Amino acid sequence: MLTPFHLAIQVRDIAEAREFYGVKMGLPEGRSAETWIDWNMFGHQVVTHLNPQLGPTGRVSNHCNPVDSHAVPVPHFGVVMEIGEWKRLRERVCTFVDHFIIEPYVRFEGLPGEQHTMFFEDPSGNALEFKAFANIETELFAT
Repeated sequence: MLTPFHLAIQVRDIAEAREFYGVKMGLPEGRSAETWIDWNMFGHQVVTHLNPQLGPTGRVSNHCNPVDSHAVPVPHFGVVMEIGEWKRLRERVCTFVDHFIIEPYVRFEGLPGEQHTMFFEDPSGNALEFKAFANIETELFAT
């Protein structure tokens, strides 16, 4: 059994993070304070921490590396899920994401490690990837 990961990320505005992760993405909120919020991201603990140095319009920085003919942002994080769950999330995300870094598609189609994937950013510029495999046990680390 996998155990949940814990990840803390910086955001420019706590209310904006609450709207994005809680309302739009529908993630359950855990403990919180004036400068941080715990989120249950599909069983994992993601914590949004206020970084006032980002300012009201600031964004975290990243760069991109090529993967399967796409520019993949680094750093990024997300969750590996079952295909049905991924498709439900894709439907939800398409209602509020105006711009995908990488539109939902099947990466490495017909090859080992074939996966459904999508990339988008939160309002603070944190890049998120959600992916799914037909068989996580055999495909997640396939070479």
